[in-house]
Amino acid sequence: MVNANGRFDAIGIIVDWIDACKQRRLEELLDLYDEEATVECCEGGNFTGRSEVELYWRPRLATAGSEAFAIDALMPEGGGVLLDYRDYDGRPVRTHFRFTPAGKIRLTACEPIRLAA
Repeated sequence: MVNANGRFDAIGIIVDWIDACKQRRLEELLDLYDEEATVECCEGGNFTGRSEVELYWRPRLATAGSEAFAIDALMPEGGGVLLDYRDYDGRPVRTHFRFTPAGKIRLTACEPIRLAA
């Protein structure tokens, strides 16, 4: 995913990430992460390394609802990408993505989005 200039398309990686989630393609999703990546989940807790990231994602992909993984907003932010989307349960969440120089996801940090009444 790194081009000849040593750059990568961070937005494109997140589009691939959301597509892998929507289509429940766990191995493709895991391949987007660095081997030492960390997932900071909305429910609390961190999952670090490929095996723990798999432990995090496997049950969530398996039980994802029909409203899961719809994009609400996707934009670059300082040092990475911000994604507002519907999580595996259809709840609105915001995830901040950070990358390695090689274009692999090194960190995802999730937070719930509080909707106005």
